[in-house]
Amino acid sequence: MNLLKYSLLPVAIAASAISTPAFAEAGDTFVRVRAIVVAPTETSGGILPTFPTEEVKVNNSIMPEVDITHMVTNNIGLELIAATTKHNASGKTGTTGGIGKLASTWVLPPTLTVQYHFAPEAKVRPYVGAGLNYTMFYSEKPSAGLQAAVGQTDVNMKDSFGWAAQAGIDIDLNEKMFLNFDVKYIDIDTTARLATTAIGTQRVKISLDPIVFGVGLGFRF
Repeated sequence: MNLLKYSLLPVAIAASAISTPAFAEAGDTFVRVRAIVVAPTETSGGILPTFPTEEVKVNNSIMPEVDITHMVTNNIGLELIAATTKHNASGKTGTTGGIGKLASTWVLPPTLTVQYHFAPEAKVRPYVGAGLNYTMFYSEKPSAGLQAAVGQTDVNMKDSFGWAAQAGIDIDLNEKMFLNFDVKYIDIDTTARLATTAIGTQRVKISLDPIVFGVGLGFRF
């Protein structure tokens, strides 16, 4: 009988852990650490005035991200997202397509969303959110190939203000830690200005509009 009792002890502990209630309550703060893929769905205007029919493309980027969510009520949370990624802008066709990479930039888009959590007392908690972002571009640099073609170049990209939408799900691992899957759409529009030695100043309008896929761990405080 004692042997049976002790052999069932791990099962009882596991059952107790599984039955521990999980809550997202007013006043809770969540910190999520994610790996994200930032995939621009970019559209581009022409490179004006010299290459009006030539557009640019922007590559994907993989980076870590940290966000903080504070629950205002059991269902409503405010999330602040902080991450920075590096992207390259390259020519697609014609002369600039032959050059390839034209410039690189770091992108910092702090984003605040208001979330609705559908099942705050469940272990599996889906949510949706919408909000605003202010995107800053920094450390813009021309590529070696561009400068070889048109001489010394200065690159500047205009900051952007736009909207954001998200959907995600939290899956409790225990009372303090959970798995998180999240996807966002961020509205980002910019104008890149390239001041070159050989062909003067060129401008191109780019709508980056990335979809951001994230997976990681969250911690409840």
